[in-house]
Amino acid sequence: MSFAEGTLSACDFGPGDIERVHLIMGEWQIISDIAQSDLVLWFPTDYVVADGTSPDAVSGPRETSTFAALAHVRPSNVRTLFHHDIINHTMEDGIRDEAYRAWTTQNISTYTDPSRGEGVGYRPEVNVTFVPIVRNNRTIALLTSHRVATPHTYPTLSEEVYEFVTDALLTMLHNGLWPDPLAQGSRTQGNPRAIDGIIVLDPTGRVVVASPNANSMYARMGMTGYLEKRNLADVTRAMLSPGEEADETLQLVLAGRSDLRTELTIARARVTMRAIPLLKQRGAHLERLGALILCRDVTELRRREMELMTKDATIREIHHRVKNNLQTVSALLRLQSRRMTTDEARQGLEQAMRRVATIATVHEALSQGLTQNVDFDELIERQFHLAAELASPGQHVTTKLLGSFGALPSQFATPLALVINEIVANAVEHGLDGETGTVTLEGIRGTNGEGEDTLTVVIADDGKGMGDKKIEESGPSAYRPVSGKEGLGMQIVRTLVASELNGSIRWEANEPTGTRVIIKALLM
Repeated sequence: MSFAEGTLSACDFGPGDIERVHLIMGEWQIISDIAQSDLVLWFPTDYVVADGTSPDAVSGPRETSTFAALAHVRPSNVRTLFHHDIINHTMEDGIRDEAYRAWTTQNISTYTDPSRGEGVGYRPEVNVTFVPIVRNNRTIALLTSHRVATPHTYPTLSEEVYEFVTDALLTMLHNGLWPDPLAQGSRTQGNPRAIDGIIVLDPTGRVVVASPNANSMYARMGMTGYLEKRNLADVTRAMLSPGEEADETLQLVLAGRSDLRTELTIARARVTMRAIPLLKQRGAHLERLGALILCRDVTELRRREMELMTKDATIREIHHRVKNNLQTVSALLRLQSRRMTTDEARQGLEQAMRRVATIATVHEALSQGLTQNVDFDELIERQFHLAAELASPGQHVTTKLLGSFGALPSQFATPLALVINEIVANAVEHGLDGETGTVTLEGIRGTNGEGEDTLTVVIADDGKGMGDKKIEESGPSAYRPVSGKEGLGMQIVRTLVASELNGSIRWEANEPTGTRVIIKALLM
């Protein structure tokens, strides 16, 4: 299905008119499949809006106006009559006059077009049904149904019933009785479609026609025989297990009295069902003509959804256990550091403990979500303050978090958290060097010239600084042996930025004092 809305800008649509058009487009695949026809939505190319100067003036197309196609849907179960996109194309002269007549009279009409049948070898005659979309006594659009004219033979019962359902739906659409904007929607996958299974009921709830797919679904649920001439509600209730409580909407769906959806589970088979009441306007009253029941076997779909849910739960449990194990390792390192007799050994174990705890924090975030993405702002807010405190427990350090990191993939969040942890610790230990000061962390999301997502991380302190020199590392230059003046932390930072973050890192002077570290990473 495709749609072009630009033509609508020139009309005098009132409140709710465009919503009505979109509502029809959300449901018209049902009509297209049952009628086995192409449906096209049209609007005049020359539309005149009444200015109110004349009491007899009415908004609408000029007599010389043609109509442009706004939207088109093809049937899912037969060959389309339009093999090329017709959006924004105009009507042929042969049917324009009938379209104008249907628009202005607001009556459904049928026209036989001998020249259509695009893409069909013998170019058969095509029956075109014109359905004005009327709202608040105004025609707001024109819908046409295009179907190959069938030879004059005796139709089967199914063909007669489907023709009756098509006429009823088009008439309801014309009168604004369907689609119902207040009808219950469904947020789950597996909504039934016309190609999945059709059951047509009479006003008493008895099955007039059931498609082969519908009969097969009920056979898998344990029904013997066929649905035709049987009461659908009675047949379905008889198959429910004793004491089983059915969905509260089931009875309304099975009786076809309301546009509702429900899901039925019988004998390990799961079926979604939707009822569309068929109504006819008789004066101020509505007459029930029966109902259209759409049904779909979603047994396999639900099984796969359950497998995915189980896998998601398993992955979250794995992250939870990894987090617990890493916290255990961190605790062991803390205990071991307390038994060290030299400051150098104690500091080395404390740094290792801090790095393990950082990785554990990422796994903790992953264990609480349904995706493999991490809300990095929430994660780094805790980790940022903790890294500054652990770097120098007796030192007063103020931390400021700016900007936004957003959601990041887990494979990106872990190395980034480690890099930030090391740079913050370095800023506190060496930049502030025991003095009171402030460390600032800022995340900036953006895009580069190629349209790729980027992340810029800026970490600054107001300590003693590093002078006027600038140091920039990226790519292969990051992989070099550790120098005598450089600690293991900086080697970890340079390696992770180059290999895991696909970026670069630069150290430069901060104004007025201190050091600023800028990391530019490419989000893959």
